[in-house]
Amino acid sequence: MIETIFNLDLMGESLEITEVFSVIFVALVISLFIFWVYTKTYKGVMYSSSFGVTLILMCLITALIIYSVAVNFLLSLGMVGALSIVRFRTVIKEPLDLAHLFWSISAGILAGAAFFTIAVIGSITIGIVLFVFAKHNPKDLPYIAIVSCDNESSELKATEIVENQTKKSVTKAKTVMRNNIELTFEIRLKTESTLFVNALLAVEGVSNASLVSYNGDYYM
Repeated sequence: MIETIFNLDLMGESLEITEVFSVIFVALVISLFIFWVYTKTYKGVMYSSSFGVTLILMCLITALIIYSVAVNFLLSLGMVGALSIVRFRTVIKEPLDLAHLFWSISAGILAGAAFFTIAVIGSITIGIVLFVFAKHNPKDLPYIAIVSCDNESSELKATEIVENQTKKSVTKAKTVMRNNIELTFEIRLKTESTLFVNALLAVEGVSNASLVSYNGDYYM
C-alpha cells in the first residue's frame, strides 16, 4: 500500500512522488516570485488581482503538463492533439502583461522539464530586468493637449501659452466648427507640473482644456 502511494504509474511509466512534488514546489516558488514582481512593477491604475492569480496557476498547470509529457511519450502525442484545439479570446491590453504571461508559461515549461537551475536563474534575471526598466519613468514623456476655443483671439492666446509653458510643442490637428475651434498639440513638458492646463482654461474664450499622456494616464 505504501509503495502504491509513493510510486505512481502513468500509462505504464513509473513516477516517483518526490519528483512530482519537486516540480510542483519549484513551479509554485517561481510563480509566486513572478506574481510578486508583477505587483511591484505594475504601472497601470486598474490593477487586476485575477491576472496575478492567473500567472501562478498558468505556471503550475504548464509545469504539470510538461512533466507528464516528458514522462510518457504516448501521452505527449495525445496532449498535443488535445491542446491544439484550445483557443484563448482574452484581450491583453498591456504589453508587459503579455510578457509576464509568457514568463509564467516558460517557467512552467522549464520546471516541468526538471530544468530547475535554468528556471530559477532565468526568473531572477528577468525580475531584475523588469525592476530596472519597467519602473524607470522617463522625464521627457510626450503628451497630447486638446484645447477648445470660441474664436481666433482665444486660439492665439491659447497657442501662445502652450508654446511658452512647454519645452516643445507641435500642432498636430486643428478642427474648425461653427462657434468652436479645437486644437490638438503634441507637447513635451518642462517639468512634471501640469498647471499650465489651468492657465489655458482661464483664458477668455477657452471652453475646455485637457492633457493626455501616451502611456494611458489622463489629466483633465
